Amino acid sequence: MLLLAAPAEGGEAGHSGGHGTPVIVEFVNHYIGEPIHHFQVEYTKPVWDKIFANFGTDAETVFGAYTAENAVPWYTVMFIIACIITVALIWILKGGALSEDEPGGGQQTLEVGVLAVRDLIADVIGPHGLKYFPVVATFGMLILVSNLLAFIPGLLPPTASTSVTFALGISSFVYYNYIGIKENGLFGHLRHFAGPVLGIAPLLFLIELISNLIRPMSLGIRLFGNIFADEQVVGNISGLFPPYTYWVVPVLLMPLGLFVAFIQTFIFIFLSMVYIGEVSHAPHDEHHGEHDTSHAHAADDGVIAPVLT
Repeated sequence: MLLLAAPAEGGEAGHSGGHGTPVIVEFVNHYIGEPIHHFQVEYTKPVWDKIFANFGTDAETVFGAYTAENAVPWYTVMFIIACIITVALIWILKGGALSEDEPGGGQQTLEVGVLAVRDLIADVIGPHGLKYFPVVATFGMLILVSNLLAFIPGLLPPTASTSVTFALGISSFVYYNYIGIKENGLFGHLRHFAGPVLGIAPLLFLIELISNLIRPMSLGIRLFGNIFADEQVVGNISGLFPPYTYWVVPVLLMPLGLFVAFIQTFIFIFLSMVYIGEVSHAPHDEHHGEHDTSHAHAADDGVIAPVLT
């Protein structure tokens, strides 16, 4: 999907959060930009031109000029780097075989994160929600690492691009609707939008449908807006009185940046869990009530031990 759109020379896709193009992005495009550019011009650009022709525009007006230098967008390179760092970080913290008797510092750090996310899932979704832990935790790790790339010299946070944040929002949207359809059936999932009151069901269904359809955009805009704004504030203030403000200001604003990186990660996964909780239900809870809830808590305590394995 990322190859379908060439990054613009101006606008959001080309400014790289207000900074120059990272060296690693230039390196990637130097070696593979030409064949990808050829593929885009031959195959994907005509598709986008036909789509945008319905709106009186074309692909280059929307995405910017198609060139070999920007064939692989900066946010694509940065997100791939974030994925690699995430996997490497977990592998390093895991530190080989896990131990229940003598866990290392890295394993304990992972366990703290696992327990925090698990407890949040239990509070928001319910005890049965532990089965969604892998996807929720993956969202959290990828978004957090992506946000924190802003603190690594020569790199940029891919979440400062709407292309990445909208993709994450759409992924969350597809996942929780998949859960709703899987657990309730297509008709049952859609009936959930109508609510319990028959008299206002048509109106409520329309409102809920629109509300659900705009969720990917709201998730993406919220994440993008905060990370991009943080980058812009630091960049603009740093350039007021160079070279004095070039190093001092980023250091002073670093705690605020860290807060934004963590809180935006939390908000994204929290809202995703809320959406999952709306469409997911504990097995047989309508028939067994509290009895099943107590069993779910017991099962949850037994499952957490091997989560990291």
